[in-house]
Amino acid sequence: MNENESKYQAPALDKGLDILEYLSAQSIPLSQSEIAIGIDKTPNEIYRMLMSLESRGYILRDEVSGKYRLSLKLFYLSHRHSPVDELRKAAQFPLEELADTVRQSCHLSILYMNQVMVIIHAKSPGPIALSIEEGNLFPLPLTASGKVLLAYMNEAERSTVLKANPIYKKYPKPKRDEFLASLANIKETGAYFKPSDLAEGVSDISLPIGKHSTNGIIACLTISMLSTLNINKNIKNDEILAEANKCVKKIEQRIGVLGL
Repeated sequence: MNENESKYQAPALDKGLDILEYLSAQSIPLSQSEIAIGIDKTPNEIYRMLMSLESRGYILRDEVSGKYRLSLKLFYLSHRHSPVDELRKAAQFPLEELADTVRQSCHLSILYMNQVMVIIHAKSPGPIALSIEEGNLFPLPLTASGKVLLAYMNEAERSTVLKANPIYKKYPKPKRDEFLASLANIKETGAYFKPSDLAEGVSDISLPIGKHSTNGIIACLTISMLSTLNINKNIKNDEILAEANKCVKKIEQRIGVLGL
């Protein structure tokens, strides 16, 4: 731990956040002892934190078992962020329309804490579909959305983000140069279309939203296609790309960012 980290530590806050993060990763309610073991604390150490979180409505305790689970308060607070909420509202119908037209799943992502966050997802109407949960975080260098978001950053911002990224830092210099060249190509062509680096058998088409904005792009639209399936082969990739561009324009019009 460096000097700056120790200087600004808040142990009580850290324990409270540890509890919330641990509960969010569990699928069942947990007892005080189970939570303590999970975050490497003693039950006595977290007692006051649990009481405080319960009184503030962040966690709920079952009257019979006495076990704790998350309430919906964090979900409620996260959805009070008006820019994201407005973007979700603006994108919902165009995304659903796009998914229905190309018969593939699609989603909208933004940059959050130097990661890709999926903020809205539209499922394919087909019997077999790829599902990407809203709120999930993904690494920037390994995702189509992340590459598009990086491609449209200004050089200084991109350099700062990549220097702090643990995946990019492990790349040897030739691979870094190749990666940066690919970002330049994305910005030049205005789209990204390649097999996924995260999921085998999946291909992604990604486009920026708001690339004509003076403040940089707002989000990224991605269509994730199950390339191993034999269904929907009658829809060509260039047709899917054209429909994706139409969707982007509709979203931009709804949020007041018009293409030039």
